[in-house]
Amino acid sequence: MHLRITTPVAGNYLEIMARFDQSLFEALKPPFGKVELVRFDGSVTGDRVHIRLFLPLVAPQDWISEITDHGQNEQEAWFLDEGKTLPFFLSYWKHRHVVLNKGDHALIVDDITFLGNEWLPSWMLYPVLWMQFAARKSVYQRIFGKPRA
Repeated sequence: MHLRITTPVAGNYLEIMARFDQSLFEALKPPFGKVELVRFDGSVTGDRVHIRLFLPLVAPQDWISEITDHGQNEQEAWFLDEGKTLPFFLSYWKHRHVVLNKGDHALIVDDITFLGNEWLPSWMLYPVLWMQFAARKSVYQRIFGKPRA
């Protein structure tokens, strides 16, 4: 399954990418359920992010992602996180975080590929994940500002 959500924000794309840090990660936590940040190394190749999800009726779920690529050019800056240890409802996770250079503003892109597990099909996860990542739009715009019309 593939999910792509874009958010226009004010500012320079490189300055925005530089702010993809622990503080922003904490601000982007899902609005539902408890999430504990166990480890946050950063957003460059080799870094790891470990969160623990506390969901109703199941044991705490660890989600460990590794940053497997990062870079920048004149058009964009990006990093790629890939799930290494996933919660029970996922069997595959790849999330490409991109900030596109739009001249007088930037466009943040959450580009996600995922698969559910054997008993929870991907199509059932899609609306939940879409809502979770769509909620980031308002957070991004609150932190970075909206571009001028």
